[in-house]
Amino acid sequence: MDIIFASTLLVAFAEIGDKTMLLAIILAARFRAPWPIIAGIFAATIVNHALAAWAGSAISGLLDGFWFRLAVALGFLAMAAWILVPDKIDEDEVDKPARYGVFLTTSLAFFMAEMGDKTQIATVALGARYHAVELVAIGTTLGMMIANVPAVFLGDRITRIVPLRAMRIGAAIIFAILGALAIRELLG
Repeated sequence: MDIIFASTLLVAFAEIGDKTMLLAIILAARFRAPWPIIAGIFAATIVNHALAAWAGSAISGLLDGFWFRLAVALGFLAMAAWILVPDKIDEDEVDKPARYGVFLTTSLAFFMAEMGDKTQIATVALGARYHAVELVAIGTTLGMMIANVPAVFLGDRITRIVPLRAMRIGAAIIFAILGALAIRELLG
């Protein structure tokens, strides 16, 4: 349960102000069909994050040792810094017609937007740290849904309600703590 909770919390905070959250807001404003958008976000996230958690777990098994664990710990610290940089989204990516319908358009857009994104990298790191692909994927997907479902229903109003800077700082602190704990465990 700790793995699910940590993964959920980490990704929910990391997602605030992220480009995929901005994408959710844009899709909600464009289509005004919240349920297919939410279903598309869920489908894309569970597949993307399950693959990312598996990759992290598989890579760590191949490279298990002091230097790899140090790299994972330093990766958490790097994520703490990276999360402080606000994301922007290219609205041209979303301006194309939805010839595949709301669900498929959302699924494809989210899956592609998550490639190399902060939350996907965090999921890889969590998979490497915990070696529990299913639990990490469940937690990170839950975190994405916690952050994005309100964005879909509230649209751009969410950015006026939630102080994005404070949420980014909170997420950075969580990543920094995880990095520090990993280094302490490694050295201790």
